Amino acid sequence: MGINKDQVEGRAKEAAGKVQETAGKVVGNKTQQVKGMANQVAGQAQAAYGDVKKSVNDQTSKDGQQKQG
Repeated sequence: MGINKDQVEGRAKEAAGKVQETAGKVVGNKTQQVKGMANQVAGQAQAAYGDVKKSVNDQTSKDGQQKQG
């Protein structure tokens, strides 16, 4: 099975947060740095949720195939 929406969105949010944090550092804006770090953490959490969801779906599909076979 492929990747799911949460994995994609989470990793995109994580990357955007990294860019925001770096931009905040460059211009000396602590607020943007903190917001960027928060977005990275939120993105990591969403991506991890997507990873778990995929793993459960993969395992469920695998178990269903074994019962039929």
